[in-house]
Amino acid sequence: MSGTFGGKVVLVTGAGSGIGKAAAELFAREGAAVAVLDLREDAAQEVAGKIQADGGQAIAIAANVAVATEVQAAVTEIVATLGRLDVVYNNAGCDSKGSVIDATEADWDRAMNVNGKGTFLVSRAAIPHLIAAGGGAIVNQGSVAGLVAVPNFFSYCAAKAAVVGLTRSMAIDLAPHKIRVNVICPGTVFTPLMEPMLRARGDGDLQAGLAKTLLKYPIGRLGTPEDIARVAVFLAGDDAAFMTGATIAADGGMTAQ
Repeated sequence: MSGTFGGKVVLVTGAGSGIGKAAAELFAREGAAVAVLDLREDAAQEVAGKIQADGGQAIAIAANVAVATEVQAAVTEIVATLGRLDVVYNNAGCDSKGSVIDATEADWDRAMNVNGKGTFLVSRAAIPHLIAAGGGAIVNQGSVAGLVAVPNFFSYCAAKAAVVGLTRSMAIDLAPHKIRVNVICPGTVFTPLMEPMLRARGDGDLQAGLAKTLLKYPIGRLGTPEDIARVAVFLAGDDAAFMTGATIAADGGMTAQ
């Protein structure tokens, strides 16, 4: 543990698995007290329990990031329990399926509500506390799907593009309050969220989908949750003090082609 975030409180949404879990654990190893927020209470408790067992400080919070009342209650509980809030990692997200031809309104609404509206609601609830702490950092989770098209993921692409635009606007609005806002656009990371996309790409065969996806990555592998977590911790820390409004493609060279 380096103590880079000693004395700081970090909220990670979607922290019950995948990238969020890896980030929560890494922030804790760097000295932060971590609020582990997830839609699934049992998953949040499992991650928080592991952090505590490893000697870190964490609390588990169950909330749906797309519901304003749940978000506000969660942030209020975090500050009441941990005393402050310094960093928000808006990692919670969901996938979608279908093209503009066959996507349903439910696909569109879910993608926009979780990825876009969730980022907005969590940030809005957290900002007064970040200001009270003297400033801080917000890291949003975008996707390469917000930068380039991914076939048959129409709603997801639109939602993640919205997160990129939201980040830029937030960075300008929050700069006077000493709050930096950046967005990570990961390439394909092998997490439960990505499995449906990989299976769809392989016509139902996960291994075939993986093989086809690897062709898109010059680095020769998919990302890991830890790869993206390290980028989030960097953007949230003092080493990134001059970075705000940036879009960081952590994608193994996928968008460089």
